[in-house]
Amino acid sequence: MGSLFAWTIIAPSLLLMAAGLIPRKWANEHLDVMRRLAKTATVTAAGLAGVVGVVLSLAGPIDVPLAVVPGLPAVNFGVYFDGLAAIMLLLISFIGAVICRYAVRYLDGDREQGRFLCWMLFTLGAVLLLVTSRNLLQFATAWIVADLGLHKLLSHHNGRPWAIWAARKKLLISLLGDFVLIAALAVTFLTFGSFDYADVFAEAVALQEQSTANSVLVSAIGGLFVLAAMTKSAQFPFHSWLPDTMEAPTPVSALMHAGIINAGGFLVIRLSPLVVLSPAALGMLAMIGAITAFLGGVVMLSQTSVKRSLAFSTIAQMGFMMLQCGLGGFSAALLHIVAHSLYKAHAFLSSGSVLEQAARTQLTQARARSGRAVLVTDLLAVGGAAAILGIALACFGIELTEKPGGIVLGFVLLLALSNLLSTFLATRVWKLSGLGIAAAVVVAFAYFASFEMIDSLLAATMSRQPLEESPLDLAVHVVAVASFVAIFIVQNFIQSFSHLAWVQVFYVHANNGFYLDIPFRRLTGWIYGQPAAVS
Repeated sequence: MGSLFAWTIIAPSLLLMAAGLIPRKWANEHLDVMRRLAKTATVTAAGLAGVVGVVLSLAGPIDVPLAVVPGLPAVNFGVYFDGLAAIMLLLISFIGAVICRYAVRYLDGDREQGRFLCWMLFTLGAVLLLVTSRNLLQFATAWIVADLGLHKLLSHHNGRPWAIWAARKKLLISLLGDFVLIAALAVTFLTFGSFDYADVFAEAVALQEQSTANSVLVSAIGGLFVLAAMTKSAQFPFHSWLPDTMEAPTPVSALMHAGIINAGGFLVIRLSPLVVLSPAALGMLAMIGAITAFLGGVVMLSQTSVKRSLAFSTIAQMGFMMLQCGLGGFSAALLHIVAHSLYKAHAFLSSGSVLEQAARTQLTQARARSGRAVLVTDLLAVGGAAAILGIALACFGIELTEKPGGIVLGFVLLLALSNLLSTFLATRVWKLSGLGIAAAVVVAFAYFASFEMIDSLLAATMSRQPLEESPLDLAVHVVAVASFVAIFIVQNFIQSFSHLAWVQVFYVHANNGFYLDIPFRRLTGWIYGQPAAVS
């Protein structure tokens, strides 16, 4: 039963990756076959993900080796399937099926559509293999292979100079992350003598009671894994590749934002029993996440392109997700990954709908009547959000002080609910205001209900060890709170002061991403011997 179940879990990812072996010419000449294959394979993968998720709930987690290299037991291939893997498998396969169906229509008439579908299936399969991997070596292989597939998709429009430039820039940052990940694997094997998750987690717990030398090595391992995750999930200062790759076809953007970019967060959550042993690494991750969230949130507001605005929105959301991980809120981080992936996939696949975007713009513009009016509205919104949040916490019996990072994350949730309420209250229409209050109540209760469900599903997966005190804790909390307060102020008051000269100058700098992409742009030009491209 174990081996059969394991093959059922991993077979879809291997079959999807096999699409990369289909010759380019054949795929383009037999487009109808490729379209049917893409739709059937992705829907089947999503269906099987649902089935194995049900079996997991009945039979429990599994850790099954399917193939071992003779003489090298540390080098093996298998399946590690638990609540975390089940959630990610179902999420990615479902979104992948939707995106592939969309890609068939989106690229209709493209002479290279067959080749595009091959690489999309290949990339999707690599990401599915990543989340079900049994060990770090298998994980790293899938991580690197997914980068290869994504590079092929990003360079699909090879006649567009900026698309090729952006793909090369992403490749350089990916190679940096790959190098760091390989270094982390090497130090992990030297320290623990194994790549298998089960062995590494057990040894990590045991090392808590041992020598300083070992703890230093474990801290270094945590730092390397955190750094690798930052490159994959577009964290500052590695974030600039994400908005630059918006030149790629929309299905690629949706796949990146809804699946691939989550790999960094998945890595940290998966290795939470190991990375919690490095308080400095988690503190750095939380601080960088807060800075990234602030940067993405501010720059997003100044973008005129819908896709680039969504890209910076994703950067901000990934920053918040990494902040949650850095504070030890791994269940909250996974919930954020699921919600953001579903929302962002829909947002990209409907990015051509300008009417809905215009309606949202008109609604938010109602908040720009005057600074005093906005201030009064926001004070009312904060009070209402605090009341709703308190009622929801009481109903679910959740004590924020007992949750890792609970106070900071609760404050961020308070600001989010306040922003939602103020948007509706600013219209001064009773019906819309009531709708906003109802929406805030639904959001608060749905959030805590989902959190409790995911927290219980991950009970056997995540680290339940208390986070050690770190000298960085106070600085992390201050930076996190200050970042989100700054985002709240900018979102609510910037329009009221748009006539001021310094605000207009700030807008120009924000529109250009504060020029933080220049170092990697110059590096890309230096390596490829080309001048910096202009988007």
